[in-house]
Amino acid sequence: MLTTPITADLVRGALDLEHTERGVLPHRLPARARQQIPDGQLAMAEAQPSGVRLAFRTTATIVELDVLATKRVFAGVPSRPDGVYEMLVDGQLTGQASVTEGDTISVDLATGAARHQPGPVRTLRFTGLPGHEKNVEIWLPHNETTRLVALRTDTAVHNAQSSGRKTWLHHGSSISHGSNAVTPTGTWPATAAAIAGVDLVNLGFGGGALLDPFTARAMRDTAADLISVKIGINLVNADLMRLRAFGPAVHGFLDTIRDGHPTTPLLVVSPIHCPIHEHTPGPGQFDPDGLREGKVRFRATGDPTETAAGKLTLTVIRGELARIVKERSTTDPNLRYLDGLELYGEADHAVLPLPDDLHPDAATHRLIGERFAKHLVSGKDG
Repeated sequence: MLTTPITADLVRGALDLEHTERGVLPHRLPARARQQIPDGQLAMAEAQPSGVRLAFRTTATIVELDVLATKRVFAGVPSRPDGVYEMLVDGQLTGQASVTEGDTISVDLATGAARHQPGPVRTLRFTGLPGHEKNVEIWLPHNETTRLVALRTDTAVHNAQSSGRKTWLHHGSSISHGSNAVTPTGTWPATAAAIAGVDLVNLGFGGGALLDPFTARAMRDTAADLISVKIGINLVNADLMRLRAFGPAVHGFLDTIRDGHPTTPLLVVSPIHCPIHEHTPGPGQFDPDGLREGKVRFRATGDPTETAAGKLTLTVIRGELARIVKERSTTDPNLRYLDGLELYGEADHAVLPLPDDLHPDAATHRLIGERFAKHLVSGKDG
């Protein structure tokens, strides 16, 4: 077996690779941005490789990948399934695998205390691949931090040829990150990218779509042919700001992106339907009744009457985003607005309810991805 160094030439969808003593750690935010992250939630989310994949050409029939996964255990919360690695050959799914062991971080949600337990490196082995020259992609788990330790094949690996496809840069919340999706190619952004024939860079961060300036600067500095930003749900469930701050923060975020992408098609997307926060402000929190039943559910704890004082709800945010984009589009013809209810609305919720009252399930990720792909195609062609 031949060992190929894991370099940036082999990795798609990451903005930075950190070389550690225990392998290469893909990051979805660059080092400068990571230095400004104010909380552990976003630091965890950006290191989870949603949309990140190895990509190369080879005639190999056997591919082995040594990985060091990080398993997170939250006290009192049902354990999550192991992350899934998926192999695509010439764009077609040919294999899936998981590792059951790795480093473990145990978190006490009540105190925030975390305990780290080192674990072993494990090997993923994909066999029976066709022997002709082919494009191979290994998609990393969207929700499980992964260090890439070694790549081995039975014939040489070459850098993947340029696909000629346009690059779509997207930023959003845990829904864009892929919460409740089962596989990395099953998140709605991955689904939309595959249908539209574009290359995805996914800056969807669980709990981290908060109009942070360092994220806007990362987007400004990242090459892209199509850009979208999905804004709203995290601002509500974090109860982060009031209406007075929200509008200028949106303008500032878009201004920064435009500094690096003055004419790139830019789509502003408002929140999908989420009953708990449609008219009720945050903060959001775990539903204790659900936890006692062994289920993860969320609830809104704010007072709906406080919207008069500027508290944000999803309904308020949709109206404000529509207004902002309408005003800006008079001087920015490449800026568009998409109402998130077109991706998943009240009628969809009646058929495909959010299982934890906040995040879509696998079937709904597929639905959202299929609907969003049409907007990628129109932006790509435009």
